Amino acid sequence: MLSKELILKLYEAASMRRWNDQIRPVELTELDKQAHKMIIAYVLAKIEEDKGNKDIDWLEIIEAGIFEYLQRTELTDLKPPLFHRIKENQQKYIRLNQWAYDRLKPVISAAGKKFCLRFKNYLFTKERNLNRRIISAAHFYATKWEFNIIKRANPQGHLINEIEKDIKEKQEKYHDLASMQTLLQSQNLCDFIHICGQLRFQIRWSHIHRVPKTSVLGHMLIVAMFSYLCSVDKCIEQKRLINNYLTGLFHDLPEVLTRDVINPVKRSVEGIGDIIKDYEKDQMQRRIYKILPSNWHQQMKRYTEEEFSDLRIDKETIVRDGELVKACDRLAAFIEVYLSLQNGVSNRDLEKAKEDIFTQYQGKMISGINFENIYKDFKD
Repeated sequence: MLSKELILKLYEAASMRRWNDQIRPVELTELDKQAHKMIIAYVLAKIEEDKGNKDIDWLEIIEAGIFEYLQRTELTDLKPPLFHRIKENQQKYIRLNQWAYDRLKPVISAAGKKFCLRFKNYLFTKERNLNRRIISAAHFYATKWEFNIIKRANPQGHLINEIEKDIKEKQEKYHDLASMQTLLQSQNLCDFIHICGQLRFQIRWSHIHRVPKTSVLGHMLIVAMFSYLCSVDKCIEQKRLINNYLTGLFHDLPEVLTRDVINPVKRSVEGIGDIIKDYEKDQMQRRIYKILPSNWHQQMKRYTEEEFSDLRIDKETIVRDGELVKACDRLAAFIEVYLSLQNGVSNRDLEKAKEDIFTQYQGKMISGINFENIYKDFKD
């Protein structure tokens, strides 16, 4: 279940600044880092599948990403070198994770006992199978991507040489991971990850001052996590749950080619929404699909072109709840507005958007989720 406390906890990462002891030409947040990481994990897992690896477990990868996301919201004050030093001492790392879990349990209990148990097992299990290594490698690659930006702004900066040496040493740990080696040798896939990373710099509601600001990339991860949590709450079968999450993760990818076109513009002239959609499809073909393996195209089109429609094998079998993903997308937009208003940003457009979305979901039951009840918690 998506409770108010859990939703607000997920949004804390939007205010968590990364590399805040270095000169930053752009703001880098934990939310964006985690979103980029999950896109990289998708690429690595798809490569492994293409190589015929049968050990890929998409649900384990998705949950590992959420569990680490929650962990980081509690351990944000620990600089990475200190965090890794603590991890080397197993006893102290267990105690640190216990402290984090105890703080998080009252918040995540809304997601159910089974979710809490899987989260706890993840924190206290040392196992490093392929799926967890993919998450670890994706985390590393996202950090390296950020560092390349920081380094250019800090050629003689504090600890730059030391950080660069540490990153090179960490890269060695993934030389035996076939998907990482394929990625590093593929300019096309590296370009795809870089293009996705550019969505860090496209701010949602860019015409309105908001606090905290959220990027398109961060928004995509929030929608993915909302979609997952709703799917878990209603025990939606695994394939649908995975597709719901991945649709959320990629649903706004075309905006890297068109920017974030706000809803009033889409509705301003009859048919303009169709023109925007056609342009997005054209640009995706020209710039995205040509750098992705051809056998990935159909799946990516489902995530980015038909993102809010139910995906069916036949009349009886649904494998993606498009309406649910759309509801999670609108909920994410509502929370972005809500947080700005709570943080003292008074704006007529924000007030209207909040009221419009709230009204839209009165009495709405979608995929067994009572969205009206979720919204009522934020009616203040």
